[in-house]
Amino acid sequence: MSAAGHAGAPVRLEEPAHLEAPAPLEEPRVADDMVSRPGSAVSLLRTVVGLYLREAGGWMPAEAFLALLGTLGVPVPQARTALSRVKGRGLLTAEARDAVAGFPLAPGAAAMLARGDRRIHEPRSMAADGEWCLIVFSIPETMRDARHQLRKQLMWIGCGTVEAGVWICPEFLRGEVEDVVAGLGLAGHVVLFTARGLPAGAAAAGQVGQWWDLAGIARLHQAFIDGQTGAPSQSGGPAESFAAYVRCIDAWRVIPYLDPGLPPELLPADWPGPECIALFCRIREAHAEAAAEFVRQALATAGG
Repeated sequence: MSAAGHAGAPVRLEEPAHLEAPAPLEEPRVADDMVSRPGSAVSLLRTVVGLYLREAGGWMPAEAFLALLGTLGVPVPQARTALSRVKGRGLLTAEARDAVAGFPLAPGAAAMLARGDRRIHEPRSMAADGEWCLIVFSIPETMRDARHQLRKQLMWIGCGTVEAGVWICPEFLRGEVEDVVAGLGLAGHVVLFTARGLPAGAAAAGQVGQWWDLAGIARLHQAFIDGQTGAPSQSGGPAESFAAYVRCIDAWRVIPYLDPGLPPELLPADWPGPECIALFCRIREAHAEAAAEFVRQALATAGG
């Protein structure tokens, strides 16, 4: 199967990049961002960890976590359960410092969070004449579990399905594809190509609509818009900003993974992505600084 047969115009392929086969990475994967329902205690805690734990030096007292989650309306018993679950997922470990119970980041978690920072805070959009990365793989039935995980993780980072063993994404996501492949130990079964020549127009837009679930991604954008339109337009104080900002990030952070930033020319005319991104940026600008100050106050109170 050639990419040209699906794009409606010739697609020129550069020499394929055969991935070397390093040992599988033993660190949390991008999947950690996808396993909790936004707004749940576990998801809110995961968002707090991603936003503030590294700035706090990589360790935070348990009482500070409980206080921050309390500000978000999470009762103490649920907050303690969330801490236990996030620890079980390999994001945190338990460690007392100066006889104060607390939680540092687990080994490898900082790298995962750093990858997430770029996705969450720097949404990108591909140019109409930009390059594509084609992911071609053939994995034997004896490795079907790994094949399933590959497909699932490619979807989680925003790749589209051309055929069962051919996936596609903007070229700027190539590094994340390589991380997924290496992490699953599948480098010997995957070849990456750089493709050029996918034109703008109805034919290409129709193919993009088959490769990605654009309707599902649009619903995510619209749900964010509907849920966050009532967020305060300016800070009413550190506590209010903390709650507004954390809930904003918690609702937003899955969207820039599943939406790969396709060229506007290939998307429906009523695509809600730009409105969604603009709303996210407005909330972040209004509340991020005051929210960080609230966390610093909570840490000081808890002895962090």
